[in-house]
Amino acid sequence: MRTIARKYAKIAIGLIALQAALLFGGAAAHAEPIVGITLGDGQEPVGASALSLLLIITVLSLAPAILVLMTSFTRIVIVLGFVRTSLGTQQMPPNQVLIGLALFMTLFIMAPTLQQVNDQALQPYLQHKLTQTEALEKAAVPMKEFMYKHTREKDLLLFLKYAKAERPNTYQDIPITVLVPAYALSELKTAFQMGFMIFIPFLVIDMVVASTLMAMGMMMLPPVMISLPFKILLFVLVDGWYLVVKSLLTSFQS
Repeated sequence: MRTIARKYAKIAIGLIALQAALLFGGAAAHAEPIVGITLGDGQEPVGASALSLLLIITVLSLAPAILVLMTSFTRIVIVLGFVRTSLGTQQMPPNQVLIGLALFMTLFIMAPTLQQVNDQALQPYLQHKLTQTEALEKAAVPMKEFMYKHTREKDLLLFLKYAKAERPNTYQDIPITVLVPAYALSELKTAFQMGFMIFIPFLVIDMVVASTLMAMGMMMLPPVMISLPFKILLFVLVDGWYLVVKSLLTSFQS
């Protein structure tokens, strides 16, 4: 398992620059090298080269955010956050644990898609079998396929209508600048739906404890102090983390 994790981690790191160019490389897709910087060679003003360097650094700094919005990370991290909030355990588990778990689950879920991008676009490009334009086009296909499967038609039509674009025949014809926000909007809705379902049993416990305390005349005692152990006990007895992770994995199989 460690070998597989390391393999896909290397693939994911190598795809950061490619995916960044996939979203922002519309104007720069005609240049063969991904990064080409020359300062003060007499052919290009130093100011223009410095501006190009600034733009490249900006794109690379946004690459992690781009990958977050184009993968399953958004849904996973929101659902895990809802679990902690519904339990009322404040900072337990810590943010580092939730983010780390979300990242590895994202890597696990996205492994087939990343493998396709690596085989069809990244490796041929590194071997000089494809130009940058061809690599971007091939890399877009698996990513678009994954996002399209989990994007609601209503959300997609919203951005298509706003962009005044024609209705595409296939997912391959959808512009990446339209598909990414539509996918992110769908992920937010799905994550909040799952979070609501997680809240219900813990809300029932809070209401029962609060009603019991009021009936006993103990209105000065915070209900959270009494309900927290019961919520943790219920979550442990039903193997809550297993159920949450299983639900997340199953939601990406449809």
